[in-house]
Amino acid sequence: MNPLDIFALIVLIILALSIIAALIIVAMMPGRIAMQRLHPQSEAIAVCGWMGLLTMGLLLPVAFIWAYTSKSPEKSQ
Repeated sequence: MNPLDIFALIVLIILALSIIAALIIVAMMPGRIAMQRLHPQSEAIAVCGWMGLLTMGLLLPVAFIWAYTSKSPEKSQ
């Protein structure tokens, strides 16, 4: 194994770890957004975000949209 093979292996390991870290951060974002906005269903949104990671992104858009919606629109008089 020459030094270039070792360098390539290190680069691949760093790349894999950074992809895993990015996926974890994206899965946490809907729950954190909902908690910052004081959403009444923030725990369910957090679970939806993590389930979105397990379903390969199918539920992530739902979790993000849900995090930005309020429980009921304000009525203007």
